[in-house]
Amino acid sequence: MSIAARHYDTIVAPVITEKSSILSENNQVVFEVARSATKAEIKDAVEQLFKVKVTAVNTLVTKGKTKRFRGIAGRRRDVKKAVVTLKDGDSIDIATGL
Repeated sequence: MSIAARHYDTIVAPVITEKSSILSENNQVVFEVARSATKAEIKDAVEQLFKVKVTAVNTLVTKGKTKRFRGIAGRRRDVKKAVVTLKDGDSIDIATGL
């Protein structure tokens, strides 16, 4: 697997919510990442894919909820998110994509 392909496997999708838009005012971007990704891997992937300088990476795992659908219990998947802080002056425009 090439290095670029590994970066695309690390960063799954941007998280576009009201809370993440508020964070973007502080030079922070939120991504959904692979469950096995480490902070160093996430930092490297964001720097290589978006050509920006990352100062910090904070991660969290949101546990999947148990939900019922037509009386059958199911479970949503666990999601790992990364809040990436960028160097002053750098920015990522999520709307344009890669």
